[in-house]
Amino acid sequence: MNAFNGLGMGLGNLARVSNAVSRSISPENFTGEKGKGAMATEGTGAQAARDLGLGWKVSPSVNIPGHSEFTMGVIDGPGVIQNIWLTCSHQVVRSLIFKIYWDEEEEPSVYVPVGDFFCNGWGERALVNSMPISVNPAGGFNSYWEMPFRKKARVVMQNLSHESTVLYYQINYTLTEVPDDMAYFHAQWRRSNPVQYKDVHTIVDGIKGKGHYVGTYLAWQVNSNNWWGEGEVKFYMDGDKEYPTICSTGTEDYFGGAWNWDMNGQYVTYSTPFLGMHQAIKADGLYKANQRFGMYRFHVMDPIRFEDDLKVTIQALGWRSHGRYLPLQDDIASVAYWYQLEPHAAHPPMPGIDELEII
Repeated sequence: MNAFNGLGMGLGNLARVSNAVSRSISPENFTGEKGKGAMATEGTGAQAARDLGLGWKVSPSVNIPGHSEFTMGVIDGPGVIQNIWLTCSHQVVRSLIFKIYWDEEEEPSVYVPVGDFFCNGWGERALVNSMPISVNPAGGFNSYWEMPFRKKARVVMQNLSHESTVLYYQINYTLTEVPDDMAYFHAQWRRSNPVQYKDVHTIVDGIKGKGHYVGTYLAWQVNSNNWWGEGEVKFYMDGDKEYPTICSTGTEDYFGGAWNWDMNGQYVTYSTPFLGMHQAIKADGLYKANQRFGMYRFHVMDPIRFEDDLKVTIQALGWRSHGRYLPLQDDIASVAYWYQLEPHAAHPPMPGIDELEII
């Protein structure tokens, strides 16, 4: 990409100057306007700053009441969101819904529980060391997905809980021209709880238009004993019906591992720039009755291109007696990440808080 338009500069172009304009939105500058940061006279830090006054961290965060939406930022384009940082209590990662709207659309292009978007779907903090998503101690969520827009970007956090919650956040972006061939970023969440016997978990379906698929995150609870990851990931594209064009050879294979992630009788976690099995939560013999896993695969170097439509599924598959496969009935939640030209098909409705709950 051209470094002069402010998009995706990368280390190879880092020394090149650009006409792009850098801006940032946070509770210290809700509009991102030039010279308007750190001017708050009230906010969540006002009491702590009472002896210091203006400019001393008066508004570092926001309170979002229960059953309400908070608009984190509205940006007039053209431009590109380059980085989003935020943090919240790990206990609310399924009840806070992260939504992003491009241009004048009424349906969000990003529509995902905030923890799952940042590969932390289980309500227990897990570090992620990838290029698009980084999660750092203790609960610092970072997105480096490039998000271009032409007319407007609107970033929203919806609180489905009846309790208020505190959100810290910063949206770093640049105002710049966006080339005609730049697509819009999308993300969708789904859950099968449980996967029906001999059925599959659908990661995403109903994508219509031209674009490329760039990532998968899974939060997987195993509801049986023994190895559970024989299932294949399948990509049905551009008119595929019964059989897919792209098919993996197994769950751990798709996420870049092998042989059950088993080394010396233990699951071994890993987090790399493009793929990982970064979270393995063990049963504790008391209240944690099931094993839970977090996995991501980001198709940054190998995006999956589609012209007209795309559907992605994964099988829940283990072993039964006499060397036979066993279709499993596990709890699987997923996030699909992709770029496409607008318009996009509407996401499925977000389920209620009981259906979202981590049980």
